[in-house]
Amino acid sequence: MTRPALSLSRLRLREHQLFLALTIGVGVLAGLSAVLFSVAIDWTSRAFFGLDPSWVRLAVVPVVVSLVTGVLLVKVFPDVRGSGVPQTVAAFRLQAGVIPWRVPLGKFITGVLCIASGHSMGREGPSVQIGAGVASAVGRLLPLSPARARELIPVGAAAALAAAFNTPIAAVLFALEEIIGDLNAALLGSTVIASVVSVVVARSILGNEPLFRVPAYHLEHPAELLAYALLGVMGGLISLLFCKTLLRARQMFLDLPVATRMLQPAMGGLVIGGILVAVPQVMGVGYESVDQALNGGLLLPTLVLLCVVKAVATIVSYSSGNAGGIFAPSLFIGAMAGGALGTLVQQFAPFPTADPGAYALVGMGALFAGIIRAPMTSVFMIFEITQDYEIVVPLMVANLLSFLISRRYQPTPIYHAFLKQDGIHLPAAVALRDPADEAVATAVSGGQAGGRAVEQGPG
Repeated sequence: MTRPALSLSRLRLREHQLFLALTIGVGVLAGLSAVLFSVAIDWTSRAFFGLDPSWVRLAVVPVVVSLVTGVLLVKVFPDVRGSGVPQTVAAFRLQAGVIPWRVPLGKFITGVLCIASGHSMGREGPSVQIGAGVASAVGRLLPLSPARARELIPVGAAAALAAAFNTPIAAVLFALEEIIGDLNAALLGSTVIASVVSVVVARSILGNEPLFRVPAYHLEHPAELLAYALLGVMGGLISLLFCKTLLRARQMFLDLPVATRMLQPAMGGLVIGGILVAVPQVMGVGYESVDQALNGGLLLPTLVLLCVVKAVATIVSYSSGNAGGIFAPSLFIGAMAGGALGTLVQQFAPFPTADPGAYALVGMGALFAGIIRAPMTSVFMIFEITQDYEIVVPLMVANLLSFLISRRYQPTPIYHAFLKQDGIHLPAAVALRDPADEAVATAVSGGQAGGRAVEQGPG
């Protein structure tokens, strides 16, 4: 090999090694940002409502805080409304991976205020945008090529989601399915490294407690798969109704005069305040109620009520332009719908059945697959939560049916539909290289080439 070729090989090796180091660094920073975001929401919510909120606080706090966030979302941070996942996808595929520094900062501030003030939204979507924004900032600060800097976006997104939800495998799959749009994407190695690092960081700070405490479940009878199939059909129909209603409500707010844009979050806050006075369990993320459903602690009327009210509250909160995601609400709605069906199955099925909590767990996956349209992420997410292989078969049956029904009657995935409403059209996914793998391959080939160069040099 000639000396210019050898120098080029070494230059490529240094760039790959730098990217590999940045992957680890981004994993640390994204993990820290997700942990800080979660802690800030908890502390701020406690400051707003206290331990036992009065009806006055429940009614007033969402409106007052939404007035503040409305100003921030229009005057200071106009790019951080909603979940953050669609914007991250657009930044990766359309904007060369460039996310301005004000975006993660604005998403952090407005996300904390919106979710902590009681809006029925999740923290995982905002965490994705914050992690991707941190990764983008790192890529622009250091001597990386534009292509390499762009490839840090899904790495940061996966790392933040892994720390937020404590599910590293599901976070990697989500980045591949949703951000990149290709399960065969070559960035698999980099996203795995960043996700593992971020989870280690999160667990070292928050401990290794699971997000939900789930008892062991078993398939009690082969015929029970029919009940899970019914749950999948029900999940697909609920997903379809939720997505279509959310898109229609969001379009209604978008069609309002531009002068009302600053007041729209408060309009949603006014409705949410009334809902919280009647059903405070749907406040914010709502994982406490999900945990109760998974452990069979809720009765059938409560499960149905929470399912319906959570869906309505999420549609109001999101469509009115507040900052927060639909990741957690989809799990909440699924847990309540699944638990309700499981209660009925347990009472009337002519064969042995699992506890309603098993159906709540499968319902979470089915609604996630139907609403978010990421079926593989859903399967591995529930598996990581339970660490139980026996739940996978019922989960796959329900997820597949829910996914197929939702895709058949709502061809455009919800995140892409949000972008279309904003006038943004995504191109097809593009093939990528994985610098984490290339660093190893180039090191090997570079070493071999170096050896041959020495042999061919003057003796």
